[in-house]
Amino acid sequence: MSDAFQDRENTFEQMFANDETLRFKAVARRNKALAHWIAQTKGLSADAADAYAEDFLGAQVGKSDDDVAAAIRAALAGGADADLSDHRLRRRMSEAMAAAVESVRAGK
Repeated sequence: MSDAFQDRENTFEQMFANDETLRFKAVARRNKALAHWIAQTKGLSADAADAYAEDFLGAQVGKSDDDVAAAIRAALAGGADADLSDHRLRRRMSEAMAAAVESVRAGK
């Protein structure tokens, strides 16, 4: 009977590891999409936008959603979306996360 419990424990550990991997990928995709949105808002060229997105993505690894929101606010400070409300920013982050989760689950 001990083997059955060990198998169950191993299964749950594998599920947790898989969920965390998927979450990490989804957060990275969300942050990259948000960085492209910031770059578009700033009027950057396609190449500059890609470079900006990579830099933003690297800077946000391991950061909380609050830290990412603060980085977005700082990036948009003084621009057209400088008065972006917290509600609108969080909604945009949630929409980007939903799209990223769907993309990761689809294997894209």
